[in-house]
Amino acid sequence: MNDEGYRQQLEMLRTEHRDLDDAIAALAAQTVPDQLQIARLKRKKLKLKDRIGRIEDDLTPDIIA
Repeated sequence: MNDEGYRQQLEMLRTEHRDLDDAIAALAAQTVPDQLQIARLKRKKLKLKDRIGRIEDDLTPDIIA
């Protein structure tokens, strides 16, 4: 995949990560929050964060000092 493809994927993952923030907040605001669903969404959010970090590392050139 080229840099532009990585950048597009990165933006898509960041958007999904923000959407999960909103979904978690909405579930937590309910009178009886579904803790299992919240936990699942948080795990998914962490996986997305890891993928985002790997793509950012791929886009950053290795600089040997």
